[in-house]
Amino acid sequence: MDPVSPRVRMPGFVHCATRSFRMRKLRVWNMAGVLLLWAATAMASHAQTFKTLVNFNSTNGANPVYPGLVQGIDGNLYGTTLGGGVNLSGTVFKLTPTGKLTTLYSFCSQTNCADGALPQAGLTLGTDGNFYGTTSQGGSASDDGVVFRIDTRGVLTILHTFDLSDGAQPFAPPIQGADGNFYGTTTGGGPYNAGTVFKMTPEGVLTTLYDFEGDGASPLGTLVQSINGDLYGTTELGGSDGDGTIFRVTIGGTFTSLVSFNSSDGNAPSSGLVQGIDGNLYGTTYNGGSNTTCENGCGTVYKISLSGTLTTVYNFDLTNGANPVAPLIQGSDGNFYGTTYAGGNGTKCFEGCGTIFKLTPGGSLTALHSFDFGDGAQPYGSVVQATGGDFYGTTTQGGSDSDGTAFGLSTGLGPFVSLVRNPAKVGQTFGVLGQGFTGTTGVSLNGTEATFTVKSNTLLEAKIPVGAKTGYVTVTTPSGTLKSNVPFVVLP
Repeated sequence: MDPVSPRVRMPGFVHCATRSFRMRKLRVWNMAGVLLLWAATAMASHAQTFKTLVNFNSTNGANPVYPGLVQGIDGNLYGTTLGGGVNLSGTVFKLTPTGKLTTLYSFCSQTNCADGALPQAGLTLGTDGNFYGTTSQGGSASDDGVVFRIDTRGVLTILHTFDLSDGAQPFAPPIQGADGNFYGTTTGGGPYNAGTVFKMTPEGVLTTLYDFEGDGASPLGTLVQSINGDLYGTTELGGSDGDGTIFRVTIGGTFTSLVSFNSSDGNAPSSGLVQGIDGNLYGTTYNGGSNTTCENGCGTVYKISLSGTLTTVYNFDLTNGANPVAPLIQGSDGNFYGTTYAGGNGTKCFEGCGTIFKLTPGGSLTALHSFDFGDGAQPYGSVVQATGGDFYGTTTQGGSDSDGTAFGLSTGLGPFVSLVRNPAKVGQTFGVLGQGFTGTTGVSLNGTEATFTVKSNTLLEAKIPVGAKTGYVTVTTPSGTLKSNVPFVVLP
């Protein structure tokens, strides 16, 4: 079986156009067709439990890719699949924490796939409670992809259709900035066909902020808005050595290339960045690094300051994982969590079927689970920590139908609250996700009391009070006080 690459056509899919992309150098062993079908796998540690929640089977979707799942205002998880569904062109789905899956939308339901096809990207939760995402193909006759909005009922609205001149083939969902606009990237298109950075209003008016040329090419990952208000991202290709870059762009479009990877410090960053609680940005590279156990290197985890100083935090070694595609998240315990596309101790894939790992800020890595095809294989997306404390994610391949899986992982962490809008400015409202909000008596930001409204048992809205400073959000509920997993950043 050939690898599933985010940049390679996948067998059995209806493709609206033929693209030429880089091939990932991994393959899956068939083992004479014998697969271990695991409904649930207990980990060695008594504190953590892995469970397969869904086996995708083409009908309900197939091969979920970037960047993973997102929690909605109702407490359920939402995501996309690259293929499958009614038209074999991808889906948007809802998943309960207990594993009940509902297909909300099947792409290519309109003539000429005007509603989009093959969503490589996951979803972003907007401040309005809707989800925003992109498709890598489809969109009228242009076939260059779309930006869409979808609500929890499955009602989809196309906000923008790319036409190559303003970008093509977005592989990441847009993020919502502090100004309420959305910011994102396309892997191709623009005057140099090397990708773009764009701004889009909630109504769908798109402006190109930057066109890549020799200073980076093919941005795959999601952007992040940092504590200084600027946007940061990565390109898989380009830079002085052709191994990819890290860049900064202001919301006004001023671009700065911060790092050109050179293989020794990483190669081909396929994921976006996450801002750690220490203010630095963290990310992964698919190849490169100091370990040569894998062809072209096993990949790295790196840290970069906002000014551009790069530090390698960890070099993957195949044993604990290799070739990470997904971004990191920082858990409520302060550690980073992520997935690798290969490596681990699974035996059903050449060079391993991938892992879920935990990484301390100091660089100590622990593999929490090794996939072995029957329970999933080759995860592209990262894990998400739901506000109940458990982690959830997807794999691109594996499972009982070889179309990927959705899984849950409990490590014993307790409930917390997460933030819908972060960062933001004084006077703006922000959403808080959690559970048990009915009867809440107080919300504070870094100790400063905020006015709030309980919208439901899983959602409340609060206003950033005058005098508030960057810090953690706490919510006082009838059953106890909940704290945000990351600090809320108050922009000047």
